[in-house]
Amino acid sequence: MRIVSGGVQHETNTFSKIPTTLADFVRDSNCGETLAGGETIFERFRGTGSIHGGYISGAEAAGFELVPLLCAKAQPSGLVEKTAFDTMLGWFVERLKEEQPFDGVLLDLHGAMVAEHHEDAEAAFVAAVRDVVGAKMPIVVTLDLHANISARLAELADVIIGFDTYPHVDMQDRGHEAAELIARIVKGEITPVQEFRQLPLITLPPRQCTLRDPMQTLMARVHQMEQEAGVLTATVAMGFPFADIPDTGASIMVTTDGDAELARAKADELAGWLWDLRDELQPELTTIEDAMTYANDHPDDGLVIFADGSDNPGGGAPCDGTIALHALIDAGFKGGVVGVIYDPETAAQAHRAGVGATIPVRLGGKTDNLHGAPVERDAYVRALCDGKYIYRGPMMHGVQDNLGPTATLIVGGVEVVVSSQRRQCFDAEMLRIAGVDPVARRLLVLKSAVHFRADFGPLAGRIFDADTPGIHRPDLAAFDFQRLRRPIYPLDDLAQWMG
Repeated sequence: MRIVSGGVQHETNTFSKIPTTLADFVRDSNCGETLAGGETIFERFRGTGSIHGGYISGAEAAGFELVPLLCAKAQPSGLVEKTAFDTMLGWFVERLKEEQPFDGVLLDLHGAMVAEHHEDAEAAFVAAVRDVVGAKMPIVVTLDLHANISARLAELADVIIGFDTYPHVDMQDRGHEAAELIARIVKGEITPVQEFRQLPLITLPPRQCTLRDPMQTLMARVHQMEQEAGVLTATVAMGFPFADIPDTGASIMVTTDGDAELARAKADELAGWLWDLRDELQPELTTIEDAMTYANDHPDDGLVIFADGSDNPGGGAPCDGTIALHALIDAGFKGGVVGVIYDPETAAQAHRAGVGATIPVRLGGKTDNLHGAPVERDAYVRALCDGKYIYRGPMMHGVQDNLGPTATLIVGGVEVVVSSQRRQCFDAEMLRIAGVDPVARRLLVLKSAVHFRADFGPLAGRIFDADTPGIHRPDLAAFDFQRLRRPIYPLDDLAQWMG
């Protein structure tokens, strides 16, 4: 049995003005200029906490040959350029044709990618694959928990398996599940019947976290459903709210073994569970001033984390926002750290000056005028590094990544980790390589919404969701939606939903 795999992952924030280019995918994928497949994929992902890591282990467990063709990823940002999308899809389709014959396709997609010419980019990708392999060949797709799933995508794929966790610590498990499931389909052991429901519901990142209720309890019920006779898999996709397209929002899927009536009943049941939680999914935000007050008033609580989700690069924000940094400096706060601010210009300036130097900086606030003005003052260069690291926490465990040349500066008494690559700070190793031990600090400002909780959460005494401006702000009132389907809760008053 031969199964081919591949995919393109991007979470597109349509409110971002920064286009996503082919060069972004090449840089962030670390798989060569043509995004090579084959042995490159095995070397990069074998044994790691990634979807392709799960495909590899699942293939070994099920005893089939895995043929990875392409695995491309770019940091979340604005619309994917037409040339970038068409080039990557062209590479994949060409390789797909060259590898025939094979028995099935595993696709590692995100679910919230928007290209200049495709609002529903994942459906366009799967449709092109379906054109090559035909209607009968099984296609199993893995998607992020933040997927904005369309009815067309659900129709094109035989099975869709979404992440069960946010932070996404189960990627390897979901990839492994997909690999074993497609092997059973090819062998004729099961006949998947998939039922899809799109809810009139849009939710925001902080309360989508599955480490706390209401999502923790909901996912426990989903796992119980998956143990019921006849149910193969169930998915809750909370959606990515910062995409102004018709399919943005929450959806669910249930796949059964040949039982359409059971699939419909279980899909209705799961959709009802999620709809009943709609009021509990609204976030509560805290200002940086209140976070500083708490840290000063509760010194015995240990590390306080201020999750600056509005400037989260993991959702397309620039990662150079300065609102919290300005406030810390103005207050003369001691023991504060901001990480990671993306500013290659300042990082290069620090590397030229060297450790121990004092340099005049214009730090952050360079991408737009939405996330704060640059910090203009002298900075002491405390530490320098090349920015290379391996994820040591539960999310993406074992995968190598790179912040680029990185500097740790002291600016107005506040430590700031400054990178040359835009990355969400969700693993403590990203600070440790820069000489910052999080547990030895009082207040940590992280450019992350939820993912940090997997690794930093156990280190913290208190966590606050930030009340700051930005294009990833967890506040629907801050965005002018034009393309989003309506009515949708909570933007519209929906007393009930009948499915």
